[in-house]
Amino acid sequence: MSPRKEDNVSPDPNTADRPVSEFLLRACHDLRTPLRSVRAQAELLLRDGLTTDTSDFEKRLGFIRDGAKRIEQLADGLVSYAWALDNSGNQFQHTKTDVLVRAILARLQGELRDAGAQVTYGELPRVLGNPDRLMQVFENLLRNAIQFRGTEPPLIRIAAEKQGGEWLFAISDNGSGVEAAYLESIFRPFERLSARPSGPGLGLTICRTIIERHGGRIWAESNGAGTTFLFTLPTA
Repeated sequence: MSPRKEDNVSPDPNTADRPVSEFLLRACHDLRTPLRSVRAQAELLLRDGLTTDTSDFEKRLGFIRDGAKRIEQLADGLVSYAWALDNSGNQFQHTKTDVLVRAILARLQGELRDAGAQVTYGELPRVLGNPDRLMQVFENLLRNAIQFRGTEPPLIRIAAEKQGGEWLFAISDNGSGVEAAYLESIFRPFERLSARPSGPGLGLTICRTIIERHGGRIWAESNGAGTTFLFTLPTA
């Protein structure tokens, strides 16, 4: 097949760099917001000193603590995202996904218990991939199901079926669901549907990065009463 004309056109470097620039801008914005709060409250404490009454003093310390926690979460998220980007094919190996899931359930035992969550799964396959990065995917999706639960205790189901030369995984929950208009945008960096963020907003971005670097795809489906995250991985 002869190459099309557009195949020989070099990509516009400005266009190629735009996603990276947007990511860095959003990251800087999300870091600056809590930093400004920490700085402002610290300056008020330094200015007022011992003249501040106990309730105001404690309130300002609370703002500083919350801001520092937010900064720490963002830093942890950026580190996890950097790990997701560092995912070359030479790190791939035959990986038993049922072993990964059991390890993650043990790690999340306390959170699952506190939420009253039940996780079920059938026979899960062996795939070709980076086990550390795939653990990130399963852990992020399970945490997502716990965090965005509905009024009932979370019921989470993990399943997989073979389709041609790949495995299709599905992680379903009975949570609050996602409106159709947001099913794609939730994978964008720092995108949050909640007015009160509880994390850096990178979990699903990290999942997409890892799955795509494994040659797979990831997407979400929701009927308004629960969400199913689906992703593909190559067979071992």
